[in-house]
Formats: sequence, structure tokens, C-alpha cells
Amino acid sequence: MKTIQAIKRLPIRTYLAGRGLYPTKDNPRYGLYLSPLREERTPSFKVDYLQNLWYDFGLGAGGSIIDLVMRLERCDFAQAIRFLGSGERTPMVVPVSSSVPPTVPALRLLSDIPLRHPALVGYLSSRGIDPDIAFGYCREVHYAINGWEYFAIGFRNDAGGWELRSERFKGGISPKHITTIDNRSDTVIVFEGFMDFLSYLSMKKQ
Repeated sequence: MKTIQAIKRLPIRTYLAGRGLYPTKDNPRYGLYLSPLREERTPSFKVDYLQNLWYDFGLGAGGSIIDLVMRLERCDFAQAIRFLGSGERTPMVVPVSSSVPPTVPALRLLSDIPLRHPALVGYLSSRGIDPDIAFGYCREVHYAINGWEYFAIGFRNDAGGWELRSERFKGGISPKHITTIDNRSDTVIVFEGFMDFLSYLSMKKQ
């Protein structure tokens, strides 16, 4: 029987391939899939190959391969460990105990501080974004995924959630919502993401 840490290192993409699930977009760092957890037409299920973690942008949840097996095989933690540790590939359909929450947010907010980490400031500059502009709208957000701590550029939405971005990660902390900024104008400009918004402001300044 493998240890839990060894099980968490089992490639998520290999597990998904065993279920006949393959990415619609693939590169050495991550793959984008149509979510296996719900119906969708635009892929929003990301598997980070380097960290071996998954995140479903539509659900606002993610985690390790164990978390994914619990959801897809509809089993509890101990059953997922046995399933992965034994190398078994027969899906288990076991009712989940009512004491197990059906949805557990994968990203946990630890803190938000003024944006200052050199890696994040350097990433903004590499994208052609003026850091001085970003400082006025963004924060440095520290968060945890299954006990592992990370940090990213954070852009808060109207519901109190965060959109997160760094050189190696794109995700968010629930709840998902839009962000509105009132500049006392009758003109409305809509951006798909906050990086587009910051890029626009940087170009406008130039």
C-alpha cells in the first residue's frame, strides 16, 4: 500500500486518461479539460502538471488526485486511498456519508497584503503592465491548497472573492463574481479579466 504522499504524486492526467478523459489544450505545464464533474462546452477544468493539482473554475473548487477521486468515484477519503493505492481501476460507486461535505473549497485565503513580492511585480512587468497601476487595484494574496501555501496577484470581486494570477497559476477564491469600478462616467467598458483591465490602463497611460 502506498503512503498518502506517494498517492498524491500519482499523475492526475494519467488517472483521467484511464477514464477516457483528455485535455482539449495541452502544454508541458498544464492541461485544460472539459470538466468531468459537470456539463460544459468551454473547457474550464485545469490540471497543473507541475504541482499535480486540479481546479474547476466553474465550481470554484479543486485539490489533489485524492479529492478528484472522491468526487468522480463518489467515495470517501479512505475508499479513495484504497482505490489509488491498490492500483485498482474499477470505478467504485459508493454513497458518500452525509457527514462528508459534498463541496470543500480547495483554495483557502490566508491573508492579503500590499502587492510587493519581486516575483509578482516582475511578472506584471513581463506582461507590459505598469506595476504602479497594479498597486492601486491589486493585492498580494497568500492562500493554501491542501496545506501547501502559495501567493499570487489578487483582484477582489464585488462578492468578496478573489481572482488570482501569477506566472504559474490562474485561479480564484470563491465566491465568483464580477468586479465593478465606478469612475463616474456614462461610458461602460467591459473586460474579460483583470489582467486585460490592467493592460488597458497601462496602454492608456503610455
